[in-house]
Amino acid sequence: MDKVLSILGDIGRYLLLIRPMDLLDIAIIAYLVYKLLRLVKSKRAENILKGVAVFLLALWISQALQLNAINYVLRHIVEWGVLALIIVFQPEIRQLLENLGSRNIRLLHLFVQEEATTELQRAIDQTVLACTEMSRSRTGMLIVFERKLLLDDVVRTGTTLDAAVSSELLENIFFVKAPMHDGAVILRNGRILGAGCMLPLSKNANLSRDLGMRHRAGIGMSENSDAVVVIVSEENGSISVALGGMLKRHLMPETLAKLLRNELMPIAEEEPDKRGGTWLSALRALWKGGRHGKEE
Repeated sequence: MDKVLSILGDIGRYLLLIRPMDLLDIAIIAYLVYKLLRLVKSKRAENILKGVAVFLLALWISQALQLNAINYVLRHIVEWGVLALIIVFQPEIRQLLENLGSRNIRLLHLFVQEEATTELQRAIDQTVLACTEMSRSRTGMLIVFERKLLLDDVVRTGTTLDAAVSSELLENIFFVKAPMHDGAVILRNGRILGAGCMLPLSKNANLSRDLGMRHRAGIGMSENSDAVVVIVSEENGSISVALGGMLKRHLMPETLAKLLRNELMPIAEEEPDKRGGTWLSALRALWKGGRHGKEE
């Protein structure tokens, strides 16, 4: 019992030494570790980290057994290993930094959400209509819906625009003899931000051989960002969507519309029930309630 009390007393004295800044320090480290675990969720990153763990275990064993030559070589490899890891994880690190740098201000988002949702809904409807028409005529299309990660670098590879989305405009952009038909259209907040843009090709060696450059570019864009990419094949007119490095093929127009709404409008459809709706919706409901009360 005395030993237990002594241990509890040591723990109590240790807790008294903890400062608020120490808690902040621990919280920041925990957040960074969490982000690191999110980065390594892919199979490739998982295998690399397993290799690093085996390497560090070998380094520890060589030091414990006093294998001086092996330990000397491994310690010098460690000096270059950090740089090698940065190079290997460059796409993931860039995606993390872009994600941190492109966070929208939540309060402003609450005020503009309703207007943006209406315009985005119209953009989805017009995109589905254009894809349906282009699928019938077997005309290739490549449309990127930007989400949280900003695609300004991609937009600069093409022609900058600021136009409302319409099926007629999309069909004209991707007309076979149009100057920008080979590139991609970038959409931000339901408006066309750029056309004729060049997308990064996927480096996935396991992709089907029957996929052309347009599909590989769409998959590559979805691998390097959180964008939703709509693709229409000019060979068979099939409609596909690339998302998170995965390709959903041979979609019907109704399926395409539902998928785009689920991926691009989750806040408008789900979050109001969880957090009571936006401030504007709450004010509107209150105003309507007041009118109904007066009329009754």
